[in-house]
Parts: sequence; C-alpha cells; structure tokens
Amino acid sequence: MATYPTKRLRRLRYNPLLRDMVRETELSKNDFIYPLFVVPGSKIRKPIKSMPGVFQLSIDELVKECKEVEALGIPAIILFGIPEHKDEVGSEAYDPNGIIQKAIRAIKEEVKNLLVITDVCMCEYTSHGHCGILNGEEILNDETVELLVKESVSHAKAGADIIAPSDMMDGRIAAIRKGLDENGFTKIPILSYAAKFSSGYYGPFRDAAESAPAFGDRRSHQMDIANGDEALREVEADIEEGADIVMVKPAGPYLDIIRRVKDKFGMPTCAYQVSGEYAMIKAAGQNGWIDEERVMIESLIAIKRAGADMFLTYFAKDAARWIDKNKK
Repeated sequence: MATYPTKRLRRLRYNPLLRDMVRETELSKNDFIYPLFVVPGSKIRKPIKSMPGVFQLSIDELVKECKEVEALGIPAIILFGIPEHKDEVGSEAYDPNGIIQKAIRAIKEEVKNLLVITDVCMCEYTSHGHCGILNGEEILNDETVELLVKESVSHAKAGADIIAPSDMMDGRIAAIRKGLDENGFTKIPILSYAAKFSSGYYGPFRDAAESAPAFGDRRSHQMDIANGDEALREVEADIEEGADIVMVKPAGPYLDIIRRVKDKFGMPTCAYQVSGEYAMIKAAGQNGWIDEERVMIESLIAIKRAGADMFLTYFAKDAARWIDKNKK
C-alpha cells in the first residue's frame, strides 16, 4: 500500500470543484421534517424565548407557515399541539375536534404538497404533564396504550399522512397498527420514536409545548442515556410490531446509535435534532461565538453521515435556503 510521499490525501482538497466531486455526504431538502407548535386562537405567532425563530402558532398562522415550508421545497412537517384545556387523561389528544385534528384539516384544505406527520403522546394534553395515565405517580403502560390508539386513529381520520408515537410505552406500535388497520387506515405509515433517550436536551421543547411534568421525570419510560444495546432492542421490538420508520432522539449526542441502527436493521431511519441542540447553536451564534450557519450545516451533515435518511430539525427552513443559495 502506498505511503507518503506517493500518497498525498490533500490532492483531492486543493480545488473546490474537485472537493465537490468527491464529497461523500450531501444535504437534500428531502432530508428535512419541520416541527411546528399549534395553539388555540387566531392571529397568534408567539415567540418561544428559548428557541429563537420558533413560534407557537394559531391555526391560521400555522397554515401560512405551511405554505412557506411547501414553497421552500421541504416535504414534511410534524405537529405538536397545545390544547385549550388539559385534564388527567389528556382527553383533547383524541378529541375529533382537538387542536391537532383541526390543524390537520386546515392544512390539508389549503396546502397540497406537504406530508403532515403527527406526534402521538399524552404529555402536552395531561394536567400533570406526564406521557400517560397515572396511578399515583406511576405511569400505567397498557391503559396509556389504549388512549394512544384512540389518538392515532383520530389523527388519521382528520387526514394525517404519518403517525409518529413518541411516548415510549411498551407494545404501543402493535396496538396502534392494529387500531389503524381496523379503521381502514392500512396505508398510513408509523414513524416510531423507537430509541428515545431521557435527555437533558429537551428543555426548550418543554417551553414550546408547555409539557413539563408536574413532578418527577420521565426516566421510567424514556431510555437511559448510557444504554446503546438496549436502544437496538427497542428499535427491533418496534420493527417487529410494525413500525415503518424508526427514530433516534436526540440526534447529535447519539450519532453512534443512529449508525448502529442503520447498519443492523437497514430500515428507513429518522433522527430528531432536538430543541436543546438547536438552542445551543442559536445562542452561540447570536453571541458571535460560532458561525451559526456553518455549524448548523455541519451538525446536519453529521446526522446524515451517521446514517439518518431524514431528520426533524428546527433549522429546516434555514437549511433549505442554504441549499438554494449554494446550488451549483
């Protein structure tokens, strides 16, 4: 095998055109899923302090945002709802006239070329902020799954294109698949939050979705941050239950898990560049500590290079504009 000076790896780096030709990983707009937060009311565009450039949107403003997303060539959004009323069993999550159900119908009426993905969980809708039904301070798995099925079916009936359960209850993928199929939604894919870690990077999302738990934390159902082999078991279980796409969340701190999932299963693999990842880049950029655009693109390329076929990112619009600006 040749060595220096015969081998000079820098030969392929001197010319920018040559660098482009040998580049291994390219960002595409088809990689992006844009998260959006919808609230009751009208003409509401409320900034989220810990997530600069991200807003809580009333449905009329949400539709405008979706039209912009469509115009930028981003193929998909994912919706998170903040209900008007919360209760112990999160009843607005599966109400046919709940905030998400209304939002789906409004988007579908006015925006034609956009996939609508819906987050399926209970934490935004429960008065206690936990992801399911409680018995004291214990989250009941099977009782929660029953409500997740109702929520999923209600989203599908409203017109959702993809259902994305994020709760991490055992057995929920099989139950949701059965519920969708029995209601005639055999073509609706499930994007499972399959390996969702109990991460400190979710803080700003709690502000955006108003879903901070009233007590305790979510370590009884979200994964231990130290466990990689367990993540593969979680993903495998969801695939066996009928998941069509599997997700790793967060993305940046878990690039090794993304790679292991992609290598082992070869499934369509999604990742979520979560609120804390976004907020740190934004804050450092606004303070002049980093080149925000450059770090944004570097972080997204890292996620794709690790093996993700698609990813949720609050940078989706900025990244789409960067792609347009840098077209050759």
